[in-house]
This record gives sequence, C-alpha cells and structure tokens, in this order.
Amino acid sequence: MNARRRYPEAQVQVALCNHLRWRAKPDCFWFAVPNGGRRNAVEASHLKDQGVRAGVPDLILIRGGKTYGLELKADQGRVSVAQEAVQIEMEIAGATVATAYGLDAALAQVEQWGLMR
Repeated sequence: MNARRRYPEAQVQVALCNHLRWRAKPDCFWFAVPNGGRRNAVEASHLKDQGVRAGVPDLILIRGGKTYGLELKADQGRVSVAQEAVQIEMEIAGATVATAYGLDAALAQVEQWGLMR
C-alpha cells in the first residue's frame, strides 16, 4: 500500500501548507501540531509530561490577535472524542476552531477566516 492511501489526511495537510506558504496573508503566523504517529509508551509519557495533548488541531493559525485551530480530515475521516473535547475547550478559551474534510473544504475555511491573500 502506498503512502497516499495510508495517510490521506497527511496529503491534505501537505497541500494546504503549500497553499499557506504562497497565499497566507503576511501577518498570519501558522504552524503544524505533529501529535499523530506511533510512539512507544516511554516517549508518549515524556511528551505528555511536556504538555502534549491529544486532540489538538492539526494546524494553528494566528492573525490579528485571534487564534484559529483547523482539524484536517480525509473525505471519509471522523473526529475523535479527544478532538471534539479539545475543540470545545479551545472555543471556551476564545479560539475559533473548525474541522475540514478534504483540501477544498480546508481552503474554503481559511479563506472564510480571512487568512489568505
């Protein structure tokens, strides 16, 4: 099985990040949160001790004093319980959070937020 079939969400994220590199407004700061992947129990414990939290959105974007969290899913993806909980917590803290299914939806979301040129 090739990497595209095994990691369709990663493909969406790479494509969106390429768009952001070229089209994000100059005053938009963004970064990926690499929470996914397999880790052994010791490494996972160290990361948890360091503040890594399950469910944090794939991308965090900041502009004009506002924070946005974007969870990326393949077309058939599902939001986990941890992701739902984190989105609620982030919204309570004042962030704007969304889940996008596929590249077109992700692009539409960041454009709706006014983060693209």
